[in-house]
Amino acid sequence: MSVTTKKKHVERELFEDYSLPEEHQTIVRVVRPRGNNLHQVVAPTGEEFIASMPPKFRKHVWIKRGDYLVTEPIPEGNKVRAEIVRILMRDHVRFLMQNNKWPMAFSEGEGDDKEENESYSDSKEDNEVSHRLQRVQLGSEEPSESDTESEDELLMENPNRRRIYIDSETDSSDSE
Repeated sequence: MSVTTKKKHVERELFEDYSLPEEHQTIVRVVRPRGNNLHQVVAPTGEEFIASMPPKFRKHVWIKRGDYLVTEPIPEGNKVRAEIVRILMRDHVRFLMQNNKWPMAFSEGEGDDKEENESYSDSKEDNEVSHRLQRVQLGSEEPSESDTESEDELLMENPNRRRIYIDSETDSSDSE
């Protein structure tokens, strides 16, 4: 499977999979990255442990502090005690809250938990923009000028890439 095809399947799973976690799976919140695709997470019980990111998500999905994940326990793990199964987006969190599967420890919130939950209660307009962005990425809709302006604010830029600026005016004057 090519890299592009693999990325397409991972993105589709990430945005379109609205399944409930199984009995042995746990919803956790990312506390901080530890490096080497390891993340320090906290469970609804308050227990902190390390979760590993499987190869299918590496270089395709970025996880930051405050994100919510679904993990599966690793029975033989001493330090790394779970593996990431799914990364939860805003719509997934809403879906879990509607189905009463969201942990009460994350919904009540104290301090920064409360701020995280407030960030998930977006307005209808923000939700509409994100759905439009997904449709444009899938190629089912042409972006309008106003859509691209608001979507540019939502897209995160990768600071690890150099920007290449092309000045079209100097190119055309050189050829004359």
